[in-house]
Amino acid sequence: MTLRLASFNVENLFARAKALDTDEREVGEPALAAFETFNRVAARPVYSDQDKADMIVALTTLRVLVETPQGLRLNKNQFDDAWALLRENRGDFLAAPDDAPPRIVAKGRGDWLGWVELTIEPVDETSTRMTAKVIDELAPDMLCVVEAENRPALARFNDELLGGRFAHCMLVDGNDPRGIDVGLFCTDAVKVRWVRSNVDVPDPMRKGKRLFSRDCPVYQLRLPGGEDLFLLLNHLKSQSFSSGDPDPLRTRQAQEVRALYDGLRAEGATLVAVLGDLNKGPDGDRHPTLEALLGPGTPLVDAYGHANFKQLFGDKDVHHERPGSFQTCSLKNRLDYILMSPELAGTVVDGGVFRKGLWGGPGNVNPPRQWSIFPEITAARQGASDHGAVWVDLDL
Repeated sequence: MTLRLASFNVENLFARAKALDTDEREVGEPALAAFETFNRVAARPVYSDQDKADMIVALTTLRVLVETPQGLRLNKNQFDDAWALLRENRGDFLAAPDDAPPRIVAKGRGDWLGWVELTIEPVDETSTRMTAKVIDELAPDMLCVVEAENRPALARFNDELLGGRFAHCMLVDGNDPRGIDVGLFCTDAVKVRWVRSNVDVPDPMRKGKRLFSRDCPVYQLRLPGGEDLFLLLNHLKSQSFSSGDPDPLRTRQAQEVRALYDGLRAEGATLVAVLGDLNKGPDGDRHPTLEALLGPGTPLVDAYGHANFKQLFGDKDVHHERPGSFQTCSLKNRLDYILMSPELAGTVVDGGVFRKGLWGGPGNVNPPRQWSIFPEITAARQGASDHGAVWVDLDL
């Protein structure tokens, strides 16, 4: 029996943070950095004058506060044009009179209960339908879904747009407050035996911080023939520098994923796959920050290098110029992976990158030249995602 295993970064199904959904990444990055700064500083037990100044700056970047002819004031139209909303559920945090600049009155975290949350907006309707069309045409038996809002959204998407194709819709909330978690779809050919979250694994280099940006859940699946397949789902640290150099953290995450893989193997697991958006492409033959998974001496087999990964290039890419999975699909934009234990790699009979829902770069005016896309997609915002779906067929 042949089963199809795939990974697809869907970039949310129904709703997405506005700061994550800009045509150019640079537009939303200041807001994302301000969001991180505010939440980090607001958690401190005592606020210094500098802390209060930093939070005012962050709220201004998020357009919770805006400059007016009278000076800095509370944005009366936060729901319409702000990157985020300030929630004050209990206590007093911000005094914002109409005739004076806003000031923070809370002395520390204990004085108020609230937070800043990113503004959410609906995903383009055509984009949502194209996401479903990608999954429907790809027809995987097991699909790692990257950047899903939550499990109810995953289940709703399956019921309303996929006609209940999948018997199992699994998602464990991760560490990212922006609603971009990793989930799993499985058909009724596969049984989910258990899931083990690693959301609370501590970061050894940052005291009090968690290691994974989202999570690296481990799923044990029972296959039709009685074998067990173990999946490690991933969405590693992004390439954004909005909160500093992301590479050291991604390196530590990759090392922990490798340790989880090694632990499963030590326990006797033979069929194992590490898959998802690893958020770093190759640099020639090197894999910066992902050496633990893809570097010399790794026991994992990269699907891209497998002899039966026959559909790597687009149908129009006659010169084999685009071997990646993200936006332009250059080699450096190979972000999405399926890595396998040798035993699992031995069952691969086909594989490739499915790009029919991928417009290319967000600034592209014309559709891509190297691969065909669905005719319904006529602009970047209508694409299913900025990612193609990576897949392998397993003869089990």
